Amino acid sequence: MNTHVKLEDLEVGYDVPALPGMDEADIQTPCLILDLDALERNVKKMGDYAKAHGMRHRAHGKMHKSVDVLKLQMELGGAVGVCCQKVSEAEVFARAGIKEILVSNQVRDMAKIDRLAQLPKRGSEIIVCVDDVDNVADLSAAAQKHGTDLGVFIEIDCGAGRCGVTTTEAVVEIGKAVRDAKNLTFKGIQAYQGAMQHMDSFEDRQAKLDAAIAQVKDGIDGLKAEGIECDLVSGGGTGSYYFESNSGVYNELQCGSYAFMDADYGRILDKDGKRIDDGEWENAFFILTQVMSHVKADKAIVDAGLKAQSIDSGLPFIYGRDDVEYIKCSDEHGVVADPKGVLKVGEKLKLVPGHCDPTANVHDWYVGVRNGKVETVWPISARGKAY
Repeated sequence: MNTHVKLEDLEVGYDVPALPGMDEADIQTPCLILDLDALERNVKKMGDYAKAHGMRHRAHGKMHKSVDVLKLQMELGGAVGVCCQKVSEAEVFARAGIKEILVSNQVRDMAKIDRLAQLPKRGSEIIVCVDDVDNVADLSAAAQKHGTDLGVFIEIDCGAGRCGVTTTEAVVEIGKAVRDAKNLTFKGIQAYQGAMQHMDSFEDRQAKLDAAIAQVKDGIDGLKAEGIECDLVSGGGTGSYYFESNSGVYNELQCGSYAFMDADYGRILDKDGKRIDDGEWENAFFILTQVMSHVKADKAIVDAGLKAQSIDSGLPFIYGRDDVEYIKCSDEHGVVADPKGVLKVGEKLKLVPGHCDPTANVHDWYVGVRNGKVETVWPISARGKAY
């Protein structure tokens, strides 16, 4: 999608699901809508928290993939920049003028490394994660070729079981290689414990983070013994930010889903045993869908099926309703149990998806709503950027 297209030149139902000024009731479905009041409250709350705890917050762009949402996080929530998972995502945010961009992932393909090394020419500080000393030479060569400088985070696997080194010796080896490499600057450590973010129990999440914090501290101490200081220790998600921010080790958060909330995150429990979508964060992100068939007395069929969402973390729930339930879906259809036959054809429902990140990635637009009116329509700028 060309983000320079003017909204007034587009046609509702063909190019976009809505235009500013429309009634919420007239939005075309299925589409993504944002409750702007709830979104702004979430963003400000995280920003206030980070500031009060002396933390930087680098918002995770892979969640929303939107330049406009990121700018809101920066302007209203004080976010310092963005995390991306792919070079193509980073390119989108760099073109938009974002100054601090972390690729919180490894970049090993030589063509992608070459693209990455050119991004600082746009005025952005670029940091990339490394978990293999052999990657250092390739990054250095590309940066020298383009006359740029790349920052490097050493990634520690502190429990996610994906990328990242697991020993202090490996941390030190990479740190020394980066220190000695041309056109690379050692920036610190990436330590995101992704595996525990969705554990229901607050205490279970804390136990996992306690082990991760100890592991990260060992890595910092190992680097310091070699005269290498860690300016940044980055990590923390919506399910754990309170642990990292009180650790005395981390100084940068990477939260993403807090801004939108989804069904999978919403069910986890806070320190008082309450769901985190029941007071800590608000649902601000919905799939708007409408009933398209009700020939079965106890079932309504809606127009949001598999192609409108990701169900890797489970089915969506219907927001604000306990009399009907979304029970299954196929490509173009969702089945809603309606035992009392209360729904009517054309009636619209708001679904809270199981997983916000991949759901956002299959849509072109966010429709921002306030007080029953469409206030804004934002392109999902980096949707589909998977390379």
